[in-house]
Amino acid sequence: MQDIDALQSEILAAIEAADSLDALENLRVAELGKKGRISGLMKGLGGMSPEERKTAGPALNGLKNTIGDAIQTAKDTLENAALDARLAAETIDISLPVPPEQRGTLHPISQVLDEITEIFADMGFTVAEGPDIEEDFYNFTALNIPPEHPARQMHDTFYFNEDENGDRKVLRTHTSPVQVRTMEKNKPPLRIIAPGRTYRSDSDQTHTPMFHQVEGLVIDEKTHMGHLKGCLDTFCRAFFEVDNVKMRFRPSYFPFTEPSAEMDIGCTRQDGELRIGEGDDWLEILGCGMVNPRVLEHAGIDSTKYQGFAFGIGIDRLAMLKYGIPDLRAFFESDLRWLRNYGFRTLDIPTLGQGLSGGTV
Repeated sequence: MQDIDALQSEILAAIEAADSLDALENLRVAELGKKGRISGLMKGLGGMSPEERKTAGPALNGLKNTIGDAIQTAKDTLENAALDARLAAETIDISLPVPPEQRGTLHPISQVLDEITEIFADMGFTVAEGPDIEEDFYNFTALNIPPEHPARQMHDTFYFNEDENGDRKVLRTHTSPVQVRTMEKNKPPLRIIAPGRTYRSDSDQTHTPMFHQVEGLVIDEKTHMGHLKGCLDTFCRAFFEVDNVKMRFRPSYFPFTEPSAEMDIGCTRQDGELRIGEGDDWLEILGCGMVNPRVLEHAGIDSTKYQGFAFGIGIDRLAMLKYGIPDLRAFFESDLRWLRNYGFRTLDIPTLGQGLSGGTV
């Protein structure tokens, strides 16, 4: 049999001299392939006597493993060198300006969400979040929505299949469940906003199956409707960037607030333009009210000691009003032309000091 040590030295030298992945692969096939030299020697073990195989077998297996490991190590080295060379050749000069056709923009929904968060954070609110897939209790029962309420029907709500207990989860129809979960986990006083995606079975120019809401909640021992009005007045003046906003509250009904109201703001429509805060016309923008004592009790809060207010606003609707976007469905079509027209510069974060909407493209 050929001297194994000499053969190993010869092959290792060839591996070290290989200067490309192709050369290394050719060497692997020549030595370890089906017709390779080492493979040929392994096949010859069948013709040896048992005593010879005891010596030659381990030696050949050791040779095979040594050469295989050496080839893999050399391959890793060559691949890393190739990657380093490629990275060096593909460097990008980040000091160059981005061409307009390649410039990314911030979606109006993200921009408006940042604006809303900035305003309410300045008023002492914190942001709370919850799951999109919600339990029936949090989405309906804990919010004082009775079993026969139309909102529970399948033509309005997306239900999942029943689980082993016969219960069905839902895609949350509002972000109000976040309020209940927050009240369960935290003791009053509370002051939160809960922005997020919500889902309802509806689709037209002003409705989509998935849309965005932000809800606010304040719970303490002294809060009343006057505080609610002041909070919403401050928000509207800051968000629409006007000095004064005419407001009116119309009595309404929501299962989770009592008394409940819908809030309108003054506006004027002239020459196809909508102006917020002036004129004799009115525009509905949100629903609100004092938190129903039953909701407080469901969340484990003593309704004889604590009270508070809540409100819900459609983020998509606010974006349409403020930035003149006519069709809600365009928000979700991923049309680059639309995004470039209505998008915002990504690094111009809205602040109350510098102006909320100063970063438009």
